[in-house]
Parts: sequence; C-alpha cells; structure tokens
Amino acid sequence: MTDQSPVLEIRGLHKSYGDLEVIKGVDITAHRGDVVSLIGSSGSGKSTLLRCCNLLEDSQQGDILFKGEPIKWTGSGLQRRPADPAQILRIRTNLSMVFQQFNLWSHMTILENVMEAPVTVLKRDATDVERAARKYLDQVGIGDKCDVFPAQLSGGQQQRAAIARALCMEPEALLFDEPTSALDPELEQEVVKVIKDLAADGRTMLIVTHDMRMAADISDTVVFLHKGLVEEAGNPDEMFANPRSERLRSFLSSTRQEH
Repeated sequence: MTDQSPVLEIRGLHKSYGDLEVIKGVDITAHRGDVVSLIGSSGSGKSTLLRCCNLLEDSQQGDILFKGEPIKWTGSGLQRRPADPAQILRIRTNLSMVFQQFNLWSHMTILENVMEAPVTVLKRDATDVERAARKYLDQVGIGDKCDVFPAQLSGGQQQRAAIARALCMEPEALLFDEPTSALDPELEQEVVKVIKDLAADGRTMLIVTHDMRMAADISDTVVFLHKGLVEEAGNPDEMFANPRSERLRSFLSSTRQEH
C-alpha cells in the first residue's frame, strides 16, 4: 500500500434490502484532498451508499477499500458481513460521519459531545482531546458555546458542533449525509461556509447534498445517482453547464425550479 492509494475506493458495490436492490453496482474513488459530491433524487441510493462506505450498512457484493486495504467479508449475498471487528472500528473511526439530524447527546455539553468519542473509543488523553476539541469548535465558529447544551443552540450551531465532533476524531475523510437539509436557509449558509472552509483546507470529503450551488462550488467530482446506478460523473463545471444525460438535465431543471 502506498500513499498514492485512494483514501476511499468503492468497486462494483451492490446493496439490497431483502428483494429490493437499492445500489446496483457503483464505483466511486476519493483520493486525498478530493471533495466528491453525490447528488440525485430522493430514493436514488445516495445516503445508503454513504452508509455502506462507513460500514453502517452491510453491502451484498463489491469491494470497499480504505487507503488500499480491502474490507474483509464473511458469508455472501444477504448473509455477507464484515469479518474483522477491529478493522471495522479502525476504518469507521477514520471515516467520520456527519448526519442530517446532528445526533448530539442532549445530556452533555457541546465540549463533552465533541470529546466523547476520542476519549472513550480511541482512548486518547482527555487533556489533549479537550485542547483539540476547543480548537475545532473555534474553527467552526462556536468556540464560545463549549459549556452549553445542544438544546440551547440553533440548528446551524448544532450541525457545526457535529462537524467539530467529526473533526476531533482526526479522520482521514469526512462523510456528510445531507448536512444542511434539516436547516432553515439562513442557518444553512453557516454550515455551507464551514464545509467550504474544510474543502479549502484540503480535507477529503464525500458529501450527499441537495445543495447544487455548494456541490458546484467545492467539488472535484460530482456523482449523479439515478435508481442505484451512476448515471453521470465528472467535473462539476461540465456536469452542471453541459449535462450529457437527459436524466441529469431533468434533475437539474427540477432543482432550479424548487429554488
């Protein structure tokens, strides 16, 4: 394995729920510093694909490689499961996920939320973690909110806290699942700014988003999923200005009308 290996590589991935196949053979590659945005209609498989990347969902076929290292599986088809719990923990902690619904612990302060996983899961020194947590909360613009509880924050502030929590794991890549869709438009822009800053810092990111402007602004690659397949993928300037497929043209037209 060399430094040239992609941080994350998906090859021929299939995912089913019983008889319903939702991912039908998808390939995605993210090298270090790449920002890959996944777009598509509701039900196209975007969020399911992201959860398969982070091994929150088991896929039935295909390969997932982290820095050139393939996931080990046991069983096949709907019985396929990751074979090595230690490998899963290591990879999952290196692919920090930011969810649509924040998922902060309501009984913990914001600082405690950000510190929890590095201290309890990674067994890092609490003093070092607190220093890092305060740094990341400053970075996302809520360093003054360390001692308050999630319910005392706006949705945009809670999502920025969730991003700081993901960063505090010191991950190789960040996975965002519709990070702005639960927010009002003005709060959405707070979070978009943070994500743009992370992109400018060279963070490796996979982002499922409905925000076409953000996808156009920060992505190295945009992947358009349609019914569980990659319908079109490429440079965002070309895809948004000159979509090749009729389905992407129709999708972009519908999103413009919504806005």
